[in-house]
Amino acid sequence: MPALNINGNDTALDAPDEMPLLWALRDVANLTGTKYGCGMALCGACTVQADGVAIRSCVTPLAAVAGKKITTIEGVDADRVGQAVQAAWRKLDVAQCGYCQSGQIMSAAALLAQNPQPTDADIDNAMSGNVCRCATYVRIRAAIHEAARALA
Repeated sequence: MPALNINGNDTALDAPDEMPLLWALRDVANLTGTKYGCGMALCGACTVQADGVAIRSCVTPLAAVAGKKITTIEGVDADRVGQAVQAAWRKLDVAQCGYCQSGQIMSAAALLAQNPQPTDADIDNAMSGNVCRCATYVRIRAAIHEAARALA
């Protein structure tokens, strides 16, 4: 029974160590904001943060994150960076279908926590593993810049 801190709450999940974090979050912890996309860490829909680093939860076993602080889309607004990213997403109306957006937001928040003034190249590099089938990449980049300005 791996122990994690999920969105600021110490949690012992009744799940096997080899269960992917995505399914533990969705099916055991009932946090369904993190989405299943490809199951192979290629699309980024399942992105969460482990100790502030963006990871793909679909291929990360629970044992690999035991004892770590896990932040999901449900908890990203607990800090200033997450709040700024979500506000920028709303202000610039980034989401189209919305399916990938929780993963996009989690990657963007991790980027801005590490690099508060990213260049376009920094953004493209950090977000390269997040696929948006609606192709809102220009709005995503603009929202990250907007969040960076708000945090400055």
